[in-house]
Amino acid sequence: MIETKVYDAIVVGTGISGGWAAKELCENGLNVLVLERGPMVKHVEDYKTMNDDPWDYPFKGELTRDDKEKYHKQLRVGWAPKDDVKHFFVNDLEHPYQETKRFDWIRGYQVGGRSLTWGRQSYRWSDIDFEANKKEGIAVDWPVRYKDIAPWYDKVESYIGVSGQALGLKQLPDGKFQPPMELNCVEKDLQASLGKNFKDGRLLTIGRVAHITENTTDIEGRGPCQYRNRCWRGCPFGGYFSSNSSTLPAAERTGNMTLRPNSIVYEISYDQNSKKATGVNIIDAETHEKIAFKSNIVFLCASAMASVGILLQSKSKEFPNGMGNNHDQLGRNIMDHHYQLGASAKVNGHLDKYYKGRRPNGFYIPRFVNLDEKTKRTDFLRGFGYQGGASRGSWSETVAELGHGPAYKEAILKPGGWEIGMTGFGEMLPHHDNRVTLSKDKKDQWGLPQLNFDVEFKENEYKMREAIKEEAAAMLKAAGFTDVHTYDTETGPGLGIHEMGGARMGHDPKTSVLNKHNQLHSVPNVYVTDGAFMTSASCVNPSLTYMAFTARAANHAAEQFKQHKFS
Repeated sequence: MIETKVYDAIVVGTGISGGWAAKELCENGLNVLVLERGPMVKHVEDYKTMNDDPWDYPFKGELTRDDKEKYHKQLRVGWAPKDDVKHFFVNDLEHPYQETKRFDWIRGYQVGGRSLTWGRQSYRWSDIDFEANKKEGIAVDWPVRYKDIAPWYDKVESYIGVSGQALGLKQLPDGKFQPPMELNCVEKDLQASLGKNFKDGRLLTIGRVAHITENTTDIEGRGPCQYRNRCWRGCPFGGYFSSNSSTLPAAERTGNMTLRPNSIVYEISYDQNSKKATGVNIIDAETHEKIAFKSNIVFLCASAMASVGILLQSKSKEFPNGMGNNHDQLGRNIMDHHYQLGASAKVNGHLDKYYKGRRPNGFYIPRFVNLDEKTKRTDFLRGFGYQGGASRGSWSETVAELGHGPAYKEAILKPGGWEIGMTGFGEMLPHHDNRVTLSKDKKDQWGLPQLNFDVEFKENEYKMREAIKEEAAAMLKAAGFTDVHTYDTETGPGLGIHEMGGARMGHDPKTSVLNKHNQLHSVPNVYVTDGAFMTSASCVNPSLTYMAFTARAANHAAEQFKQHKFS
């Protein structure tokens, strides 16, 4: 079935990137069709667990055995899914993928995508990140620098609301911040210790998060964070940024957006004569009907691996191995961040202090290695940062075989002692043979080839992991904390949920897939602005960078469209 209407642009995906593409294109006057493979989720109306308490669920929200089987790969992340949020994660039995080597692909198929469940940590890249590949002779050079992206970081931060503290660091540029959240007393102790005991410039600050922290009339339709820490269920106040609370409503207000859920895009159509994309082909998730939609521009924002899969499936005489894949670059250089390793400790004292509310944020220790000659390491390239927090222990630490009687009942009503911990997020290098391909024999329920991951950590990554644990323990010990333990959970790439690469940007079409504007070198009316475009990984959470690049690319596309470059 072929739709006869020709849209100015089609946006594939409604997550962090897709929402921004829709907003910017619609506000530039383009008529935009937005396609989402999952069901509709309306802001507030469809946050069905937003006000639930743990006692509202059997087993305090733990999944049944049947559900654990359904979400067996999603559960690798540890903290999700639970009964209160499982509907925002994919059923692995219904959405399988293949693993030549272990890859933890955590997904959410619904309008809003993972913008409903993301960690909201929002950090800018610096030129240390953009220049690293070229300086070290790793992979290919980024075709942009910080000055190209800085104005778009400004735009995004001002719109979504990022709370944080200005630090003046070269490796972590400051932004347009709302008032920072507060550190607690133990976190302040560690902050003071870092300045006293380490001379390499390391410091601790409150995390920079996409949460509104003050009443403002500049951010339409959203209110400040209520410190409930139920963000992953959907926030009825719009306190944190999501596509559902922010960018998609902005696109809708223009009257230029058509949103179609349950639309599985499986290929981009191509015209051999004009050498341009002509739209996309979808399968209706409910009816299994195939429909072709036409447009002058296509924005791929389906999430990094899904967008790579769509390009690999978009085959033609011109592109027998997938659209834009003339030089075997598509699906390569897959990256993620290190995750689930670090250190924890117990804290003596401060038993007369507590905290108010449930702060949906922790502290952040920015990268402090391999920044200059003074901080250079010889055992690995690049760097890492830490996220962490301190809190008072729960009643559960009082449970023991001998716990009984009046004293025990009194103890479980009081908070325990303080504990503190931190998790490292480290950079993974873009290795050419870390790749995703289409399975030759495994199909999904719609008859589409499953993705097959062949991705692994290599020597540089394993050496960095050791340093992450050692430095975390050293910082906790220097602060005088006790019972310091390191931890390193068995994992593969993907678990950081920052998967990226596969259609990287670059100067040369022979060694990259996209140009400096996120356009396919060989098909300029196709833009890719989710994590697939990343040429290297940095060590900071990437979502703010996805949004900045998407806003930049969408405005470039709108300008080109108005100059009739794509018609």
